[in-house]
Amino acid sequence: MLRAALAALAALALAAAAVAEPLPRAVTADRLVVRKQDRTLALYWHGAPLKTYRVALGGQPLGAKQARGDERTPEGRYTVVKHRKNSMFHEALELSYPNADDKARARAAGVPPGAGIEIHGLREGFEWLGSAHTLFDWTDGCIAVTNTEIDELVRAAPPGTIVEILP
Repeated sequence: MLRAALAALAALALAAAAVAEPLPRAVTADRLVVRKQDRTLALYWHGAPLKTYRVALGGQPLGAKQARGDERTPEGRYTVVKHRKNSMFHEALELSYPNADDKARARAAGVPPGAGIEIHGLREGFEWLGSAHTLFDWTDGCIAVTNTEIDELVRAAPPGTIVEILP
């Protein structure tokens, strides 16, 4: 038990110490690509990856979202619909989930597809976790980054930005 607690504290310390180079303010993303298996979100600028972020996913990360409440992160092509400043999670980019494929799959299964999928920061009061939040998949199906990272993404990914979520 003590060994596990020390390992967890060491992981938190290492995660908190990791500081990435800030994204240049003039950058506007061509697209964002989430690779669920790698737990990464890459920001593409002029067709090339410019910066990669570590992410946490839904609590059931394997497979595409099937229905509301399944805690899965969707897979497919979406767009940023809007920036939500009054999110429960610092700030957020609301995505265009469900798309036509998601709706058809849910209709065929006789279940509601769900909604409200975002790329978001951490809940207010939990920003101290920093990148250690990525040690676990904890969202209800959203894609989570740190508050500093969502501030960058909000600035760089305006509505209409393509978001690809890959397995």
